[in-house]
Amino acid sequence: MTKLALIRHGHTPWNRAGRIQGRTNIALDDSAIVELSGYKLPDEWAKADLVSSPLMRAAQTAALIAGRNPELESCLIEMNWGDWEGLRGIDLKTDPNSGFRDIENWGWDYQPPNGESPRDVWNRIEPWVAGLTGDTIAVCHIGIMRMILAKATGWNFDSPAPFKIKRNRLYVIELDNGVHLAGDEPVRLEKR
Repeated sequence: MTKLALIRHGHTPWNRAGRIQGRTNIALDDSAIVELSGYKLPDEWAKADLVSSPLMRAAQTAALIAGRNPELESCLIEMNWGDWEGLRGIDLKTDPNSGFRDIENWGWDYQPPNGESPRDVWNRIEPWVAGLTGDTIAVCHIGIMRMILAKATGWNFDSPAPFKIKRNRLYVIELDNGVHLAGDEPVRLEKR
């Protein structure tokens, strides 16, 4: 059985400011680099294929935790937030005319202005996921992880998510006749 382990990139200045990054190519901040330099992949994942989004924050995270450069995979680029990229979600939420919704009210077809819906993102990444033939670590973004974890858990963006995405953890998916969550808890990165 093939396994896919998803990990979210480290913090950037935009994460800390609450800004929507989407496809904007923001690097890790200095404290994230220091933090991630103190972690490594668990031994059972050390030799797995390593891929990342082409955005700097993901590729940097992959290299820091694995000690090698990842293969860049274009379909793993973050969700396109369209006109909302660079803005703060908290500000959009307080503007009744923005159309901004909390994630548990999205459904698969909710779409930021000039951006992608969850369905669009899944349609982009599903052929890549289905084509994996060996255990793989994908360092990517919370949007990509949400789509894969939604498929793995049957969540339809219509209630609170049945998972919490935290940093420095591998969310393991089994790819056997579909996409299924492996285990109840994510696997923590190990201290160096």
